[in-house]
Formats: sequence, structure tokens, C-alpha cells
Amino acid sequence: MGATQLTTTGGTETFPRAQVIRFRRSSIPSPSPPLVFDAARLRHESNIPTQFIWPEEDKPCLEAEEIHVPVIDIHGFLSGTGPAAAETLEIIREACKKHGVFQVVNHGVDTGLVTEAYRCMDEFFGMPLTEKQRAQRKTGESYGYASSFTGRFSSNLPWKETFSFRHAADPDSAGHAEVEDYFVHVLGDSFRQIGRVFHEYCKEMNRLALEIMELLSMGLGVERTYFTDVYKVNDSVMRLNHYPPCQKPDLTLGTGPHCDPTSLTILHQDEVGGLQVFIDEKWHSVRPIRDAFVINIGDTLMALCNGIFKSCLHRAVVNSKTPRNSMAFFLCPTMEKVLSPPSELVDDEHPRKYPDFTWSQLLEFTQKHYRADTMTLNVFSEWLLKNQTTTHPASKKLK
Repeated sequence: MGATQLTTTGGTETFPRAQVIRFRRSSIPSPSPPLVFDAARLRHESNIPTQFIWPEEDKPCLEAEEIHVPVIDIHGFLSGTGPAAAETLEIIREACKKHGVFQVVNHGVDTGLVTEAYRCMDEFFGMPLTEKQRAQRKTGESYGYASSFTGRFSSNLPWKETFSFRHAADPDSAGHAEVEDYFVHVLGDSFRQIGRVFHEYCKEMNRLALEIMELLSMGLGVERTYFTDVYKVNDSVMRLNHYPPCQKPDLTLGTGPHCDPTSLTILHQDEVGGLQVFIDEKWHSVRPIRDAFVINIGDTLMALCNGIFKSCLHRAVVNSKTPRNSMAFFLCPTMEKVLSPPSELVDDEHPRKYPDFTWSQLLEFTQKHYRADTMTLNVFSEWLLKNQTTTHPASKKLK
């Protein structure tokens, strides 16, 4: 297939030609009125719209080999009752250095809450399109209902609909039911109870995220509370994903190949399955494990680790018979937090790979300038260095 060299902030790197093509294509916005993705109708179409047909090099392997990513007993580790701590940390460290994905069990999240959250998802996504569009995401925003990415792009569209909302964690305002208020604001008072369910779910995800950050700090050999101090006040995003059946699942993708630009993703997938991760130069399926959460390293955390822990390259496939749901909590720092790796991770042998930046800068880049894919962090770093100013606190050059 051939390869191409690109100069990034980490030096000159070689990428598969298809990956570079994807990079060049991804920043092209939709030039025409958007297609409407109506899941209730399109799930029965034998000929899917061409906008959802992916290039040959990206088309899914529906029978991808299953891979068993590490499963960590998080309560056992933190309480000292699980396997040897050193062994657990080594498993986490190796997984994050190689591919950026592992799973956690015994996490303390009530199974009844997870079940109720899925019931609420079914209620929302089961509504007619016009009802869901009351929460329509506005251009340039990252919250609200989106029927695929039809409003942003004209090709390589994902076969899914999503509903995203903000969860800002601040110990000083812990009593504020922000998620509940959002549901009432965009959908009406009849959705107050659903808002309460997802508010509680987000609170649990935030707790779990901070515990995982503690593990990752230890795995890197820095102060145990380093990352929890960075993220104890955060501005995170919760996303509900619904992947309807597709009569031509071999032509499209539920989610295209990408690394999350956020810091940490906590994913719960239902029993249908469809998550695939790219490990050892090929795609592997990650079978759902009851009561387990899949943990993905994102680009922002990779930058904070000075490239030691890797973003997880992943995608989702669909099938022709069964709808699939998943819930993803994206841990993000506060918008104007200047992100820089701890000094212990930078030395002559490990120079800075990425410039300082704020989450607001990366978020704006992915919302307005670039479609998140396999090279987002490198391209963003180059863009930031070229556009930096002397007045912004995140304009610090690489050392």
C-alpha cells in the first residue's frame, strides 16, 4: 500500500499511505445541505446512502479476531486485597504503553444504575426523529443530539446517532444537578427523571475516572495524586451512542477509526458488541464483559504523559439485525487548564513531544478545523506551533 513521511512535533514519522489520505480528507467540511440520518427508516434500507460507504482500506472486518485486553480489579488494587500491586501496575503500564486500552471490574458502580441508564437510552433513541431533534446539537458545539455527523461532513459518515451532554465536576458545587437541568431545558420537564439518572451516572463515572487516574500516575512512576490533582475539577462530556442495524454492515462503520482527543474514556458497551481496537497492525474485537468498563487513553492524556502512554486507536462496527448501545464518559480538564507533563517524564533521553496547550484549544480544533482521526494530536501540535502567540499562556514552545 506504500507509506508517506510527515514531519510532526515528534520528528519525521512514517505513516501508511491510507492513513495519510484519511488525514488529508478529514478536514474537508460538508459543502452541501446535510443528509438527514433517520435511524428508524435507514435501518431497513437495502441500499444505504453513498455518504455512509467508507473507502476500501477502511471497510470493516466483521469477523475480526477477538483480543483479551487486561482486566483490572480496581477495588482490589486500591484496597490492597487484590493481586500483588507491582504486578497489577506492570500490567497497566504495559497495556498503556502498547495500545492504550484495558478494562476494569469491581469498580463500585451499581449494576442497577447501569441498567436504568440503558433503559433511559432506549426511551430517548426510540422517540421519533423530530422529538429527538428538540435537543439538536448546534454548529460548533459539542453537546446535544446528533444524527450521525451529517451537519459537519459529507462523506465517511458513521452509522449512528448520539446524545452528548456536559458534566462539570467541582467539589465546591457538588450539589448542582447540571445534567438534570440540561435535560429539562432541551427536552422538557417530563425528562427530569432521565436527567437525574444520567446525573448520578456521571457522578459515578467521575469518581471512577479519578481512581483510574491514580492508577495511571503510579504506573508512570510520578506522585500518586498527580493526575487526580489535575482532574479533580474537570469539564467532562457524557455521550450516549445508538448504532441501528444496517443492511450493508460490510460497507460502513458505526464509528470511524480514531483516537479520542479527550483525556480518558470510560466506555460501557451492551452485550451486542462492536468495539474494535487496532493492536499489532490489525483490528481486533473487544468482547463485552458483564459489569466491566473499557478504559481508553485519549490524546490529551498522551500529551500529559509526554507520549509514554498511547492513545487507543479504535472504531465500531455495526450488524444487520441487532441495534447496539454504548455509553462513553470522556474525562476532560477544565477549559483553560494549561497542560504540561510532569518534570519526571521529561529529560535528555525523553524530550518534550508536544507543546503546552489548553483543552479549549484542542476542542476548538476538533470542532472547527479538523475531524478527529488517527493523527489528531500531531496535526494539532503542528497547527498550534504555527499559530501560537506571545500573549496566550499555552504558547510555550517545545523544550
